[in-house]
Amino acid sequence: MLVAFSVAPSGSGREDGSVSDAVAAAVKVVRESGLPNRTDAMFTTVEGDWDSCLDVVKRATEAVAPYGSRVSLVLKADIRPGYDGELDAKLERLEAALDD
Repeated sequence: MLVAFSVAPSGSGREDGSVSDAVAAAVKVVRESGLPNRTDAMFTTVEGDWDSCLDVVKRATEAVAPYGSRVSLVLKADIRPGYDGELDAKLERLEAALDD
């Protein structure tokens, strides 16, 4: 499965409103997990089984908690049993379709 998520604290306390330090703490958890992953400007996507993906999301959310009085989590999952490597394969299929 693929799980795309965005996690950030509410009220970072920074004058510019940036939450980059908190997001970095979450992304560090993801990268240390060993799961295939990709981070872009809006979401981090991880690939694995239910338990592994949700464990990483939970730990990443917990890593953000110290940065604010509350945490916002947005999560989207693509559950497709029997498929691995979809983090890259979905993009490859898209690019192939665009080339047609």
